[in-house]
Amino acid sequence: MAASGALPGLFLCFSAMVLLIFVSVSAPTWNSISFMDVGDLSFGVFGYTGSKAHVGYSFPLSVPGTNSGVLHNLTYALILYPIAAGLAGISVLFGLCGAAYHRAGTVFMSLTAALALLCTLVVWVISTTLFGIERAKLRDYGIDATWGNATWIGLGALVALLLGFCTAACGVFGSYRRNRRYGTY
Repeated sequence: MAASGALPGLFLCFSAMVLLIFVSVSAPTWNSISFMDVGDLSFGVFGYTGSKAHVGYSFPLSVPGTNSGVLHNLTYALILYPIAAGLAGISVLFGLCGAAYHRAGTVFMSLTAALALLCTLVVWVISTTLFGIERAKLRDYGIDATWGNATWIGLGALVALLLGFCTAACGVFGSYRRNRRYGTY
């Protein structure tokens, strides 16, 4: 019999993992998901439309200030999205152990969900700041730059991890006893 206390946290951590995987495979791998769109260019975790996928990149736009060292270095921090997806996946595995058998799985699920939550929070703030600054600079020069959907997918993953952590932490106190039938004497 499954431990019902672990199931809500397990579902929410799984949902967050799927959303973080979607964000991680954003442009240039999957151009439908991006942080910012500028004309035909879509910017993602590992680059932009037409670039090779790699960690850290420079913006290919000829607007003054778009390739400052700080903004270029912030693109390296976007690697935290796949790391957060991995941590959320580990929390799902622990949640399966907690749902199937033992309370320790739920405890470890809540701990790894907390790590994934912290990682997602940091990278979401960094990506929102990075692409918000770039968007404002481009709009100052009359270039139409719009937010992509990866920012909001990342926010959805952040909320799912927050709720998953809270429900997993509460699920630790659920019933994990197995019904045992004792022989009658």
